[in-house]
Amino acid sequence: MSLHYGLTPKMKPVSPRRAAIVAVLDIGTSKVVCLIARLRPAPPQNVLRRRSHGIEILGIGHTGAAGIKSGTVVNLGEAEEVVRHAVDLAERSASVQLESVVLAVSAGRLASELYAASVNIAGSTITEGDISRVLAAGSRHSVREGRIALHSLPIGYAIDGVRGIGEPRGMLARQFAVDMHAVTADAAAMRNLMLVVERCHLTVETMVAAPYVAGLAVLADDEADLGAALIDMGAGTTTTAVFSGGRFIHADSFAVGGMHVTMDLARGLNTRIAHAERIKTLYGSVLSGGSDERDMIAVPPVSDDEREPPQFVSRARLVRIIKPRVEEILELLRDRLAASPFQAEPRAQIVLTGGASQLTGLAELAGRILGRPVRIGRPLGVSGLPDAAKGPAFAVSTGLLVYPQTAHLEHFEPRRTRHLMTGTGYVARVGRWLREGFG
Repeated sequence: MSLHYGLTPKMKPVSPRRAAIVAVLDIGTSKVVCLIARLRPAPPQNVLRRRSHGIEILGIGHTGAAGIKSGTVVNLGEAEEVVRHAVDLAERSASVQLESVVLAVSAGRLASELYAASVNIAGSTITEGDISRVLAAGSRHSVREGRIALHSLPIGYAIDGVRGIGEPRGMLARQFAVDMHAVTADAAAMRNLMLVVERCHLTVETMVAAPYVAGLAVLADDEADLGAALIDMGAGTTTTAVFSGGRFIHADSFAVGGMHVTMDLARGLNTRIAHAERIKTLYGSVLSGGSDERDMIAVPPVSDDEREPPQFVSRARLVRIIKPRVEEILELLRDRLAASPFQAEPRAQIVLTGGASQLTGLAELAGRILGRPVRIGRPLGVSGLPDAAKGPAFAVSTGLLVYPQTAHLEHFEPRRTRHLMTGTGYVARVGRWLREGFG
């Protein structure tokens, strides 16, 4: 891999006819989740027609994060320790030892680039080889220096200038073109995330944008077809994936999230961050109710002095601290969506996921500010999840298990060898990329 820019490793898609065991890792600002699942070939379900496999959770490990800020590694040792712990918990509960993981990415200022590529057709009809050629030509479109392409997805084909071709195989053509969507991220942030995983003696099978896989987990096919914006509201970042015609067409991110609400509460209530997080989780709301001035909540003092009594604050005061920050996040989202392809999708709706989406009244407030129908998204079609992992906070980690079923949509250079431990293998390439990056 080149020093400053290029493509991240791509995984081999799972065969629609074979079962596979997949392990995934979501390293967030507030929590680290490792899931191990068996993917079994299954007939398509009504609302999830694009899925080729059923997902059965075998093992789960999740732990509070450390050494991570806004999805970026800020302390390598701390981050490595929590990742090891989450992986160890998952391995024990699944009774397997992992070699590689699919890794979610919310850091590195996710952004989209759209571009077109075309090739001349040698024969008269378009073959699989021609499709590979045009996708390869598109993927070579250089990403800016210091950025890495996480995804390189076709979003539409054209034949002799006629656009909107869905399935080009076997059609007659002289010139064959593709519109492609690349999702890019800062190379330095990606390199350090990979380094944390490598230090845990695991290979990164591939890296994928968190909001894209959250969309794969929680959107019904019809929603992706009609148009939807998936907003993953994490602790340190808020990331967006826009879907249209069933395809992932836009990504965006900014580094404001649920942790900022927690910090506002800690300051406003003069309490510790851990106490503020607990109060937000139990009582946090953006809706004012009639009895809020009378409902009192105990706030532990900052000091360890047990003689110091807790203070009591009204639920209304919590709303007054929480709501302005949430409104700021939603207004940032509104402006970003207005400048994206989502604006041109009049029937598109908004689906919120992530831990920070669980504040009471958020969907109603978001609907008012964003001017679209809004719902909270939870993972669909995954069996064996414990109750604690069925909510929107686990959309990214469960979506990573759906991703291998859609990996065939991406362009990826075939690996010359499957011998991972040889000098020319994938591990050696990643090692070289890490070394070059720091050299």
